[in-house]
Amino acid sequence: MTGATDLAFSCTGVRADPYAAGPTLVFRLRITAGAGVRVHALALRCQVRIEPARRSYSGGEAEGLADLFGERSRWGSTLLPVQFAQVALMVPSFTGETETDLVVPCTYDMDIAATRYFSALEEGEAPLLMLFSGTAFTGDGGFRVEPVPWDREASYRMPAAVWREMVEQHFPGCGWLRLPRDLMAELLAFRSRHALASWEATVRTLLESAPGAAPPKPPPLRLGAVLPRVTERTAP
Repeated sequence: MTGATDLAFSCTGVRADPYAAGPTLVFRLRITAGAGVRVHALALRCQVRIEPARRSYSGGEAEGLADLFGERSRWGSTLLPVQFAQVALMVPSFTGETETDLVVPCTYDMDIAATRYFSALEEGEAPLLMLFSGTAFTGDGGFRVEPVPWDREASYRMPAAVWREMVEQHFPGCGWLRLPRDLMAELLAFRSRHALASWEATVRTLLESAPGAAPPKPPPLRLGAVLPRVTERTAP
């Protein structure tokens, strides 16, 4: 496009938001329009993808990723990009260059491919690709409307430790399991019949009563944890 604003994007960092209601990552974006170029606003759409072929994996990580990509011998054809998020972002007025936060809500649902990928990483970084599109409102006198070119993108390698930090903030020392509604109703009825104080006690009771179950192990002591009274209703 003749005269179109030459927008460029880069990601300079990421952090886990400790004050969000749910697991949330905050990416820091740098947006450049050129020296002295006035941008009144940007209405952006950002697609974030995982590029798993852009890093190597240990034996333990390969086992954790087998559910997604199959055996390592097949990775030449199965190690394909994984969709992580699609986020809308409004960027306020700036001249030349600005930085802004891209807030990405996350989930610990292990049925989601991106969650399983991040959870399988033991160390290192997760290779991400951010693809940008949208509308730019630019111009010095008045403004003109132009599309953000579809080839705008930014690569970023997110430390795996940031994902683990985010998960620990919201699910400290715990995992997450999604079950069908009818099965949840059966588990709740079982818990009520046996007057079990928590879901952890419910699952332990079921495991210990299963044929061939190993001898029960005492639950780990978590420092700072407050043990619920039997009469208290605990969060599921």
